Amino acid sequence: MMNFSLEQLLAFVTVYEQKAFSKAAVKLDKHRTTIGQVITNLEDQLAITLFERIGRSVEPTEDATLLYHYAKQAIEQTRTFDRVALSLSFGGLESITFAYASFIPQDVLVQIRKQLMQDFPSMNVNWLVRTKPEIKQSIQDGSIHFGLVNVFTSKVINSLSSSLLHNMGFVPFTGVDTELAKLPPSETFITMKSSKQFVLKSMLDDDMASRVIISSNYEVVDQQTLIVQMVQEGLGWALLPKSINKSDHFSDGIVEIAADETNGKEAVLVPISLWCQHSKQNVDIKKSIIACLDKYLNKVRN
Repeated sequence: MMNFSLEQLLAFVTVYEQKAFSKAAVKLDKHRTTIGQVITNLEDQLAITLFERIGRSVEPTEDATLLYHYAKQAIEQTRTFDRVALSLSFGGLESITFAYASFIPQDVLVQIRKQLMQDFPSMNVNWLVRTKPEIKQSIQDGSIHFGLVNVFTSKVINSLSSSLLHNMGFVPFTGVDTELAKLPPSETFITMKSSKQFVLKSMLDDDMASRVIISSNYEVVDQQTLIVQMVQEGLGWALLPKSINKSDHFSDGIVEIAADETNGKEAVLVPISLWCQHSKQNVDIKKSIIACLDKYLNKVRN
């Protein structure tokens, strides 16, 4: 059985990604000759060539490409072990930062805050709107503790704790005094396809364009609260969380568009996941958040 050091794996993965010993050395804060020697020793140990040296750059061999994904995974698992081990020596968190995608209804966040206040009365919670890549990076570097994201196209992230929750249903809404609100269900869908639609930017960022863009006449908006106001004013229609018509803040002036069974009445389902680091400090907080979200989403679905 071969034994590899974390230094060897880090050097290999970094050279593979940077395609140069010098760039890898800068990233790892090491001397170029040190990185070169580590790779040479690893190649000797494996009895294979990992990189073809081409001037100042390198190209990974087929063997290196095969090993890269396993090395990357091993590094992530080692970092997870370090974080979990370190968390065992610390007490509870006095403050957390919770990030969420812009499509998450504010009512959901309010319910989470109520639950956390009940379960952890002395803990402060900071709230940030962030994109999914930003949430992933910030959880990995520790600046964000929890993230609520759309995982429609996401792959498994080994370095993060990812808890898949219920799907959140999005249905079309329009202003109460608009033509769409007054049409019979058999005519609404064809009218929607040519009427002004407001599309939330985060949905496009999460590669859901084919699911959420229905009208050829659409505008992209960064904030869901602004979309709601646009719809309330009768400026167009939009796919919004089904739960929004039960909200005290946003239900006035909007109505769900009725459609018959042949015109796409089914809601657009967005899979929601809670991300955080693997940490003892996060376990009880995560349980509290998940219990709250399960209760909320089940209530909305029913």
